[in-house]
Amino acid sequence: MPENRCDTEIDVLIRARYPLIYVVSWEEPRILERLKSLADRRQKKLFLWSITRGIHKIDDEPSKADEGTRDPLNALSYVERCPDPAIFVFLDFHSYLNDQTIIRKLRDLVSNLKNTYETLMILSPVLTVPVELEKEFVVVDYDLPTYEEIKDLLSGIIEVVSKNQEVKIELNDETKEKLVKAALGLTHQEAENAFARVIVLDKRLDINDIDKILEEKKQAIRKSRLLEYYESKEEFASVGGLDCLKDWLKKRGAAFTQKAHEFGLPQPKGILLLGVQGCGKSLTAKAVASLWKLPLLRLDIGAVFSGIVGSSEENMRRAIRAAETLSPIILWIDEIEKGLSGVQSSTFSDAGTSARVFSTFLTWLQEKTSPVFVIATANNIQLLPPELLRKGRFDEIFFVDLPAADERKEIFGIHIKKRKRDPAKFDLASLSGESDGYSGAEIEQAVISSLYDAFLEERDINNRDVLNSLKQSVPLSVTMRESIEETRNWARQRARPASSAQREGACKRERKIEL
Repeated sequence: MPENRCDTEIDVLIRARYPLIYVVSWEEPRILERLKSLADRRQKKLFLWSITRGIHKIDDEPSKADEGTRDPLNALSYVERCPDPAIFVFLDFHSYLNDQTIIRKLRDLVSNLKNTYETLMILSPVLTVPVELEKEFVVVDYDLPTYEEIKDLLSGIIEVVSKNQEVKIELNDETKEKLVKAALGLTHQEAENAFARVIVLDKRLDINDIDKILEEKKQAIRKSRLLEYYESKEEFASVGGLDCLKDWLKKRGAAFTQKAHEFGLPQPKGILLLGVQGCGKSLTAKAVASLWKLPLLRLDIGAVFSGIVGSSEENMRRAIRAAETLSPIILWIDEIEKGLSGVQSSTFSDAGTSARVFSTFLTWLQEKTSPVFVIATANNIQLLPPELLRKGRFDEIFFVDLPAADERKEIFGIHIKKRKRDPAKFDLASLSGESDGYSGAEIEQAVISSLYDAFLEERDINNRDVLNSLKQSVPLSVTMRESIEETRNWARQRARPASSAQREGACKRERKIEL
């Protein structure tokens, strides 16, 4: 198993005689295997402590454990008396760090350990360092398996199962890379379980198993509570129009591959989609996840805020950590302006909580290096803090306008086909002409409304039904004409149009104004 950054860091800390090391991780077997290798290399003994067995050597039988050292205080006294160069790993010792006697004993141990070749290490998934020991401990957040580690794991599994003639392995280099990418963000054990589960269920391993690997990620996402997993059922073909945006996204999808990384291509940061309600912004976010075969996570900024002082900032940091842990992913923030609407008056309204949460989020957007692609959507541009629109936060800002005539025809065809009818039996040109100013969501509702009318009369829908539905409704472009025109004027010089038809429409409007 190849060493990673954290193995090197721990090795340096031990050689530099740091007395107390706190390793934060769920992966006991993986880390203990690395520590055993490190101890052998440095000619040190490796001892473990647990509340169930006390202190014992890593390879000892359970019967050889020292029952008297199950008591935490006795265990620390054992470390103090040990004459040999050694590494002591205390498992789940965090729950005892609120005991003043234990805290004092650890502080007494520090000077003793500095003068010996011994290191005391706490290995736990929970970080709990009392104030008294903050200057004594050095904390190492142990990384999840890297791409190379997951690749080695998959290769080992393939080597074993390929001997079984009942299991079919149909993987080339490209599909193997996609499976490895799907497993990134899982622990070594979770990834191994995911691959084994697929093989047991299907008796094969191929490109179609990516979704099954992602099932393991769903479990981790559910436990985070601040993020919500969305099934990526929407296909890219179900998004009508927006050809410029689609082309941009198709090109960026390749940036998550290992080949792109070796080429030196940076991973895209994300996009901000501004525009009219119901024109496909949220639908695009869902479709991108399906196109790129990446998990789609939704962050509700409103859920980040809570009543306890200081907890909102920590919630945002936890959400960011969870997203980075599960990367590569797509992080969707819907209607971001509503979650950040109180930032400007935060000093007076909530003692600066909103401003601090927003600052944490902005810094992460600017500095993040993990493969988390952010798709933020917004309807009301006036509520967006100007800091969010600065270059560097997002790769691109797209404006999504009402669909043009050809785009409306495409959208009608998509929704008619979605309801198991043949679009060729409808006059899409007349429907498009009658629906000028309608959004994609309003077009969908017109088709649904016509289905209700036809079902009541016990017949199939026809072109007349859809036209009647269109005439009976008032589109948002009429109700909110001034607001939409104001948004268009703002976006004309500040955002990139999401479709080529949108750019042409803007030029026509400008020519009318000049005339």
